[in-house]
Amino acid sequence: MKSKTLNLRISERRLNKLRIYASQNDKTMTHVIEDFIDSLKVKNGDSLSTPLPNQPSG
Repeated sequence: MKSKTLNLRISERRLNKLRIYASQNDKTMTHVIEDFIDSLKVKNGDSLSTPLPNQPSG
């Protein structure tokens, strides 16, 4: 699987909370975020096996 980069803007408070949670659970911040994304329910089945529809730009 080819990895992609995600840039995201969050508050310092949320970033610190993510860092603490990841540390307390012996995970990387990436792993915590991936676990959360994997837990999301999508209406059209597993989004990992189904391509996302084209998103309009703008």
